Amino acid sequence: MAATTHTVTNQPPPLVGYDVFRADRALAEAVERHLPPDLREGAARELSGLGTTAGSVQAQSWGALANEYPPRLRTHDRYGNRVDEVDFHPAWHRLLGHAVTSGLTGAWGRPGGHVRRAAGFVVWSQTEAGHGCPLSMTHAAVPALRTDPELSAVWEPKLTSRVYEGEELLPPAQKAGALLGMGMTEKQGGSDVRANTTAAKPLDAAGEYLLTGHKWFCSAPMSDGFLVLAQAPGGLTCFLVPRVLDDGTRNVFRIQRLKDKLGNRSNASAEVEFDGTWARRVGEEGRGVPTIIEMVAATRLDCVLGSAALMRQAVAQAVHHTTYRGAFGGVLADKPLMRNVLADLALESEAATVLGMRLAAAYDAVESGGRAAGGGAAESERALLRLAVPTAKYWVTKRCTPMVAEALECLGGNGYVEESGMPRLLRESPLNSIWEGSGNVQALDVLRALRREPGALDAYLREVGLARGADHRLDAAVKGLLTELADLDGIEARARRLVERMALVLQGSLLVRWAPPEVADAFCASRLGGDGGAAFGTLPHTLDLRAIVDRARPVEAPGAGA
Repeated sequence: MAATTHTVTNQPPPLVGYDVFRADRALAEAVERHLPPDLREGAARELSGLGTTAGSVQAQSWGALANEYPPRLRTHDRYGNRVDEVDFHPAWHRLLGHAVTSGLTGAWGRPGGHVRRAAGFVVWSQTEAGHGCPLSMTHAAVPALRTDPELSAVWEPKLTSRVYEGEELLPPAQKAGALLGMGMTEKQGGSDVRANTTAAKPLDAAGEYLLTGHKWFCSAPMSDGFLVLAQAPGGLTCFLVPRVLDDGTRNVFRIQRLKDKLGNRSNASAEVEFDGTWARRVGEEGRGVPTIIEMVAATRLDCVLGSAALMRQAVAQAVHHTTYRGAFGGVLADKPLMRNVLADLALESEAATVLGMRLAAAYDAVESGGRAAGGGAAESERALLRLAVPTAKYWVTKRCTPMVAEALECLGGNGYVEESGMPRLLRESPLNSIWEGSGNVQALDVLRALRREPGALDAYLREVGLARGADHRLDAAVKGLLTELADLDGIEARARRLVERMALVLQGSLLVRWAPPEVADAFCASRLGGDGGAAFGTLPHTLDLRAIVDRARPVEAPGAGA
């Protein structure tokens, strides 16, 4: 019999048994906005099914188990043979398998595929973020492989397949579905991939090489193949390295160790060694960076979407907790100061989601020749992506950590306890800012686009200009941005400031066009008009904060919003 002093009161119910997709109004509206009418009903039904599973007790249990029991490296079998395999908890395979069968690696060539896949990625990443890495790598590899039609014909159907075959290593021809990883970073170079020293020696057969070198960070080492960069006689070149060769023998792929990371615990990241490793060239010799750059751009967008997913789950947990939690004689969410914090968090989350989904729609427009809903002409959309992707990657991923930390604080001491799930979100939150080029790399990439590709700035300004005249604070921010862009002296030292402003102006323009007036008003006042502080929860008190919080609430509580 439980002691009477241990009766539990004033604790919110767990946030389970809900549809993660339909509960996210900003995401659901973006899908409807960016898809053609004939695709909307089917996509919403499919995403709602994924969202219901994501919000289930079972899926949340998978996420917890995958993190509690991280992957384990097995270098040798019982007989002493080198095998270099990574063992995962069954929960990892359930998460990854459900993602693959839900089409989260199959956007390319599918009508509305990028919008549908992006929305699904945001939904399913809220169960557990680590398995998003192999999903992202596999999805993003397709445009790089398309530079070689012969390779693409073999690999693309397997990468976009909805068949998940687990961790069994087989020749590509024997698999109905495959996963791809990536290895660019080396010890001596970091983001400066042109300093890589891995060497590629040509073989007699056209396009075949042997690689020798070491990769400091190899993503998803359990995958069926990897895109890597190495120095060929003609310069830095992109290669495809399969784990298993066509004759069934294992390729030389020595996993030295798995990284012991701050977060992302469920996912394996490794140091690997190539020593006479067979590889197939992708693209031309000396064109390694241009060949792989489309893969990098797609993974950068996934960093934006992954951060948007973390933000959404964090704000959902904060709003849910405070909706049911009583304090100081009333419901915590109804306290004016807490409502201000929640509304500010909700603004950040919605702005990230709207921006990420707009960029996904641009990908659809490029693939469809400009016929996708919610996008412009294909070339204009391509130019917009060139500038907006690194801009969004810089800003959204930077905002993720302080936003998640503030959401955790809304749960008080409960949020600091592992069982709440909030510490896992917080540990994950810095990752997307580091992966695929950290903040300075993104800021410098924006400068590179501004200097070398004037069409990119034109496309950005056209997009922002669609909201001209709708909000005086946005108009003033655009004018100030143009002044900054006109002064190129010392621009590298102020690149972060410039890119931050570009991101905020773009987010503001999208929210003014598409979000409810109370959301757009609060964003423009606090982020563009200067009427907000450095911390979350410093919105002007005259705004309609209740409506913003109600919009962000994942599950309607008795009396909520009254």
